[in-house]
Amino acid sequence: MLKIEHLVKVYPNGTQALRDVSFQVADGEFMAVIGLSGSGKSTLLRCINRLIEPTAGKITWDDTDVTVARGAELLRIRRQIGMIFQQFNLVKRSSVLTNVLTGRLGYVNTTQSLLGAFSGDDRARAFANLEQVGLSEKAHVRADSLSGGQQQRVGIARALMQEPKLILADEPVASLDPVLAHSILKYLEQLNKERGITVLCSLHFLDLVHRYATRAIALKDGIVVFEGLPQEIDDAQFKAIYGQEAERVTIV
Repeated sequence: MLKIEHLVKVYPNGTQALRDVSFQVADGEFMAVIGLSGSGKSTLLRCINRLIEPTAGKITWDDTDVTVARGAELLRIRRQIGMIFQQFNLVKRSSVLTNVLTGRLGYVNTTQSLLGAFSGDDRARAFANLEQVGLSEKAHVRADSLSGGQQQRVGIARALMQEPKLILADEPVASLDPVLAHSILKYLEQLNKERGITVLCSLHFLDLVHRYATRAIALKDGIVVFEGLPQEIDDAQFKAIYGQEAERVTIV
């Protein structure tokens, strides 16, 4: 279980991105995090794996206090938490295979990582993960030759190299059109259901939350304003989360 308790994040410029955020994510859940841009969604996800240091509060995962972990313990935690980014974060000039293999860096020593010396088993795992996302034939092409949807699938394959128990997906479909958005979320849904990987995914569109998430939380100005089943977000809840001027957009 992932447990967030009274999480606070204040940036050096005084911006308070998270204000006393508390919730839990059970193993095997697909939880969506929703809210307007600037509501704290990305900050929340990055605090969970300590890409951003929380100002206060506690994050517990797999019976470990993530907020106080250091050194080898923090590395062990991060190995088991895959991260998928909105802008893909690929090395554009490198091959797809090389990008996927970087997901294994937490398992090799410094010399191996600098030399890119991955084992045969790691390479076999990389090809298997590319096969999982339907891109094995693209292994040796440059990452920047792929479409946006393909690049995001490379990001998923890279995250799978960590053999994660938890995947944090930060607006993984925000840069994609509706058809590609569904294809990416179907891969995450498949990993959630078939491998039992817990998914915490920030999303903009409520239709996608209704289709893929088993539970949802909503942030507004860094505060949790909703927690429950996606189907419980009716028009009144929608207005409370997004504001009276917001209109629901259907994504098919």
